[in-house]
Amino acid sequence: MSGIILNEQKIYEFQYKLQIQIGHINYAGHVGHDAIIGIIWEARTHIFRQLGMSELDLGDRRTGIIMKDLAVNFLKEVSLFDEITVQSHIGDIQKNGFRIYYRILKDNKKIAIAETGFLTYDFTLKKVVPIPSTFLSALKHYKEAETVFL
Repeated sequence: MSGIILNEQKIYEFQYKLQIQIGHINYAGHVGHDAIIGIIWEARTHIFRQLGMSELDLGDRRTGIIMKDLAVNFLKEVSLFDEITVQSHIGDIQKNGFRIYYRILKDNKKIAIAETGFLTYDFTLKKVVPIPSTFLSALKHYKEAETVFL
């Protein structure tokens, strides 16, 4: 069956670890697709926290993000109490948006690869706006200071 094939990134600057909880498990006894989406959302929240920002404030007190698209390649099952790592990379930075790439691992084996596309959005004006320089600067400083995961 054909499908969307996502590619791994060369580097992942961010890392978030968590243990699979009962709320992540579906009726088949493994992590459900909806839980994977929640897990990458949680990892994304931690990315913005590490940058000193949030999804509603990219450092200028007016610009946040709205999701444009989401794709996931499921590669292996994950079960209750498994420890997983979500590695992330912010890239494909354009004037009004960017992508976040995710690699989910269990015991250094790929569980899933995902991508989310975002537009930068002024919630007061209710329109798409350019990425604020505060975000770009924070991201640049973070990438320069942190060890990256290959």
